[in-house]
Amino acid sequence: MESQTQQPPAPGTLSWRLSSHPITLLTFLTLRISSLLTYLFGLHLLTSNFVLIFIITILLLATDFYYLKNIAGRRLVGLRWWNEVDTSTGDSRWVFESADPETRSINATDKRFFWIALYVQPVLWVALAIVALVGLKFIWLTLVVIALVLTITNTLAFSRCDKFSQATGFASSAVYGSGLARNLAGSVVSSWFNRR
Repeated sequence: MESQTQQPPAPGTLSWRLSSHPITLLTFLTLRISSLLTYLFGLHLLTSNFVLIFIITILLLATDFYYLKNIAGRRLVGLRWWNEVDTSTGDSRWVFESADPETRSINATDKRFFWIALYVQPVLWVALAIVALVGLKFIWLTLVVIALVLTITNTLAFSRCDKFSQATGFASSAVYGSGLARNLAGSVVSSWFNRR
């Protein structure tokens, strides 16, 4: 008999065991899924108590928003974003931060899980908005709109942050890694983001 050796899964395979940060990844996915499940089970199966489901879903969405923005994004794909307000003028500006690709490599599995979960959740909330509209459940639609605002904000911000990091990487390699390229690309992207 020939012994068959099992091939290890390819990098980027959707298996949490291949993650560089499995606890962060599992927490991220749990928070992403839990708000949707709370809304769905609360709406159709468990209870018709709108206030209870509203509060629990909002708390889960807020936790997901914070965790994604400040922890999961930084650990899984090396990206962070935030909004700063100039106290003297009242102007706000978006700040994007990315890990240096030379000092930190991003795990392909983490990256794939992150981007799939980031883009799928707003799509699912849009589908739930359509269901609420068709079912004439306008009070539940308020909860879905709040969920859409939170999830789309993170999705757009991380998409911009990713584009900023790619532009910065290209520009800084063109200028031999000086801080000039990073500052120039950051101000261009920030001014473009503020106009939209």
